[in-house]
Amino acid sequence: QVQLVESGGGLVQPGGSLRLSCAASGSIFSALVMGWYRQGPGKQRELVATLTRGGTSNYADSVKGRFTISSDNAKNTLYLQMNSLNSEDTAVYYCNIHWPTYNLWGQGTQVTVSS
Repeated sequence: QVQLVESGGGLVQPGGSLRLSCAASGSIFSALVMGWYRQGPGKQRELVATLTRGGTSNYADSVKGRFTISSDNAKNTLYLQMNSLNSEDTAVYYCNIHWPTYNLWGQGTQVTVSS
């Protein structure tokens, strides 16, 4: 069974950057949609960014211009480059990959933005 393993979270100062990775144990070439979601303290899980198989990306208004979603099919890895981080970005970040017949979530990685 395919699994997703996230990495790259951590503690960063306001204004800093992090890059999250989501490595799939199987091919992501046939994935229909890949995305990142986050859940902040006391908040519901929310969409951060998505990337379709056709290459179309979509972002939450709160991260537009600061975050970039990308993928490397050769490495079966989804990325989220996060720049100009602020305290509102503090959350557990989850990757999600939707294949034609099933949908998987990563285990989550904590991102904390604090001075």
